[in-house]
Amino acid sequence: MIEKDFVTEGLRRTKIDEYLEKELERAGYGGMEIQVTPLGTMVIVYAERPGMVIGRGGKTVRAITQSLKTKFDLDNPQVEVKEVDVPELNARIMASKIANMLQRGMHFRRVAYSTIRRIMGAGAQGVEVTISGKIRGSRSAVAKFTEGYIKKCGEPATKFVEEGFATAPLKPGVLGIVVRIMPPEAVLPDKVDILAPIAEPVEEIVEEEVAEEEEVEEVVEAEEDLEDLEEIEEVEEDLEELEAATKDSEEE
Repeated sequence: MIEKDFVTEGLRRTKIDEYLEKELERAGYGGMEIQVTPLGTMVIVYAERPGMVIGRGGKTVRAITQSLKTKFDLDNPQVEVKEVDVPELNARIMASKIANMLQRGMHFRRVAYSTIRRIMGAGAQGVEVTISGKIRGSRSAVAKFTEGYIKKCGEPATKFVEEGFATAPLKPGVLGIVVRIMPPEAVLPDKVDILAPIAEPVEEIVEEEVAEEEEVEEVVEAEEDLEDLEEIEEVEEDLEELEAATKDSEEE
């Protein structure tokens, strides 16, 4: 059945991921991708220190390639190693670092806050660190540290938020570390950009004021001309009345 094939393929990818995480723990393992090509299976490994993944003379990467072929039945596996550009924005690497610091005996609060400062300093929009287990005494507890803005549910949480998990075996018990990071390039669908008002150039404002003044002057001149015309008409009417009165007096 097709569903069974999907489950089998997902299980195999998970086992490969766990195997690489165990073998490349010291190299700062940051995840992997599997791409099936006509020439074989390309396994892209992301690591903080690619030199340790390759090994001296390529010894380590050849051993990993042989293990992928024999243990996991990959068709002509080819391992490609890529360096993580910003390790502070890789959730798996930061969770592993927290686990290592806890194993060295550092206090969990100090570890969490120092890690959060490093992640936010790298430009992340938000980060959440969760440490669970026997962190304070004989009873289990959960400590959660959050800074910035991070999505908790919905499609943006699954699409943008990167999550990493690691374990730290201590004498009281095993601690679980979960790191969730909102990367700086994530653009949320509810983001609103507020644009600043566009200031008009001073020259245009001066030209508009001059144009308004000229219009006002033209209106004033037109009104003055109209007043002069009215006065002339009144004088003409008075002359006509005077002439008519003179004619009447002469006739009498």
